[in-house]
Amino acid sequence: MHEEGQRGTERYRDRPMTFNPAPLFANPHVQTIWGRLARPRRLVAMRREVLTTPDGDELVVDHLDAPVTADRPLHFLLMHGLEGSSNSVYIQGLLSIIAREGHAATAMNFRSCAREPDNLRRMIPNKRPRFYHSGETGDFDFLANTIVKRGEHFVAIGASLGGNMLLKWLGEHPGQQLVRAAATLSVPYDLGAGSRYLETSLLGQFYVTRFLATLKPKIERPDIAPRIDIKRVRETKTFWDFDDHATGPLHGFRDASDYYERSSSLAFLHRIDTPALCVSAEDDPFLPPAVLPIARATASKAIDFRITPRGGHVGFISGSMPWRCEYWAEELVVSWLLKHSS
Repeated sequence: MHEEGQRGTERYRDRPMTFNPAPLFANPHVQTIWGRLARPRRLVAMRREVLTTPDGDELVVDHLDAPVTADRPLHFLLMHGLEGSSNSVYIQGLLSIIAREGHAATAMNFRSCAREPDNLRRMIPNKRPRFYHSGETGDFDFLANTIVKRGEHFVAIGASLGGNMLLKWLGEHPGQQLVRAAATLSVPYDLGAGSRYLETSLLGQFYVTRFLATLKPKIERPDIAPRIDIKRVRETKTFWDFDDHATGPLHGFRDASDYYERSSSLAFLHRIDTPALCVSAEDDPFLPPAVLPIARATASKAIDFRITPRGGHVGFISGSMPWRCEYWAEELVVSWLLKHSS
């Protein structure tokens, strides 16, 4: 085992194997929302690079360079969730842990999701008449091959939608030699079930409304709007309707049902032979809890499932006090990947 793997094993053994929410943080919505409100979006220095994709678009990535004194650093490739970016608080949290351990990372910004360096509210549009979706694995494949061609060996982490992409890619490429090991947080394994589940509560509708507020402007572009029924998209109030009238038609799917069926990672879990850690919470407001035992039963033996009773969606906030929070799952996945990186 490499030296970094040995260091990772030692730290991994020190990590609590069970999750206990911080005081006042037991509610799943508090777990989900708190970090977005309280955590900084600029924790580490990043070096930006713009790559030209095979179809002539631009893929914006942000690099965390390892210290020059680092001994055989490992490279991490990170993927954010829906409407996130390299500045999402959980990505910044992961990057800060990776930096603390003396390793390097590349945070991938999905097409249309990268933020302007001087204004994190402003997204950078991509060039092609499309953006991204839960089953889009071509850009990850392109980036993974680019990193390996540069001589880097890497592990990968995906959160939420990014985790669904990562697991789908692993299932599409059994026997692959690019990614040494992978880890995911709060994956919506069944996209259709998750979409319907969010419609069952007022807070679920709150999340959807927040996401649609940034998704809808992306399809108002003059190169995209003529390709869809723009009037119906403007009127959508659910993920299902948005995906039925925008995401699906733009990316080659018949409708929302076709998109969800072909893009859900649930159908690919049995083919994964790369070591992978999948962390989820039963109280995740983005996914019905009944999906989790199905995912675990479907998955191959290469997948290490960690399902906790609490944690919300990409939350997993522990610690002694609200102002001294610890992010259990972020620490866990980095430690686990260091152990399994050889």
